[in-house]
Amino acid sequence: MITMCSSSGLLSAILLGYFLRLLQLLSTCLAFSLVASVGTWMGAVSNWSVFIWCFCFLVTLIILIIEFCGLQSRFPFSWYNFLITYACYAALLCISASIVYPVTYIWFFPHGRSQDHAIAATAFSCIASVAYASEVAWARTWVWLGVITGYMVTVPGLLKGLETFVAGVIFAFIIDSHLFMHQPALVWCVAVYSICFLLAASALLLNWCDCDNRLPIAFPTFLLGLTLLSVLLYTSALVLWPLYQFDEQFGGQPKRSSCNDGLIYSLCTWDQQLAVAILTAINLLIYVVDLVFLAHMVFSRTEDQLRGSQFPLLYKS
Repeated sequence: MITMCSSSGLLSAILLGYFLRLLQLLSTCLAFSLVASVGTWMGAVSNWSVFIWCFCFLVTLIILIIEFCGLQSRFPFSWYNFLITYACYAALLCISASIVYPVTYIWFFPHGRSQDHAIAATAFSCIASVAYASEVAWARTWVWLGVITGYMVTVPGLLKGLETFVAGVIFAFIIDSHLFMHQPALVWCVAVYSICFLLAASALLLNWCDCDNRLPIAFPTFLLGLTLLSVLLYTSALVLWPLYQFDEQFGGQPKRSSCNDGLIYSLCTWDQQLAVAILTAINLLIYVVDLVFLAHMVFSRTEDQLRGSQFPLLYKS
């Protein structure tokens, strides 16, 4: 929910929001147009980058149309929480495309028109990343000034969004079931990624739909319990996934096998396994930071409430 402290604050917020979205629209449009004009998308990784640019362009265009038509109030959820949530995910998606696409493809193109278009598309993808990240930073600035409030502009909200994003990248690497179906322990790891993703997504949806106040316990306490469970589950996955993927005693492959040279259309199986292990460690670290922040928030609030309840008792005595 957003509360504007003055008409000038409202006007500046609207104008800056329109400017950032127009920049996002232009940069994502140019990114996928440059790639499509010379047909330089080949393979799953490049298709994923093009999908990101097209998806962000389409959603940003829909947002602009809704705001120009003044239809925000028609939606049964917090529109501004949705905007901040979308900006967070779009920034992360465009950053991933800006890294994966050039690393995987640009260096394999011969010098010429195709490589120039790919480099230009990467540059516009970086601009889109900055534009979406600027919208998130802009929202954080308004929070500090007391102009807007919302869960997704808080540190726990941003961390929850980051947790779901990293989980989504993990799912992209384990889309081939042969990576884990041969070992029950690896199937458990995939179940961990799915359960934790659903828990984090549920927390975001509860707040997005303004249902967090309907819980029988305080929302921060609820988040603390979910995060603690996720930390325990991810710890088990961090132990089991590398053990069964890279230890020969458990049927793993400790060394990377050779892959075909030239333009990469798909990642090697060993590379996928290593990427999942690294992302598991990264997401566990994010969950731990989230847990520490939530624990500090909950226990600080509880301590303040206890102190507040002690003052009347001292006064009565």
